[in-house]
Amino acid sequence: MVEILPSILASDFARLGEEIARVERGGASMLHLDVMDGHFVPNLTIGPPVVKSIRKITKATLDVHLMIADPDRYAPIFIEAGADCVSVHQEACRHLDSTLRMIQSEGAQAGVVINPATPISTLD
Repeated sequence: MVEILPSILASDFARLGEEIARVERGGASMLHLDVMDGHFVPNLTIGPPVVKSIRKITKATLDVHLMIADPDRYAPIFIEAGADCVSVHQEACRHLDSTLRMIQSEGAQAGVVINPATPISTLD
């Protein structure tokens, strides 16, 4: 089954609650939240307070994509804020297997993301 996850980055942040309700009415059961730190990637986006606020207004699964330099430090904070799934970049993890186990031990599903230029063989 294919499921499309709407990204909140496409939302009007002044109306974020309304935007989330709209995609839920359209059938979305998961929301994708891109977290960027200005270090691992050049952009800055949302932090744990926004995830916590979103968690309060939706029962949808929150899929948090950490595009950050220190996912081991921040993944537990995002899980505590309400993330159901946390994906980390292989390139940002010193010990990917440990990071994934930590995310799972904190109660979230864990995922791995790679940059387009990274060969998939690095995941072997």
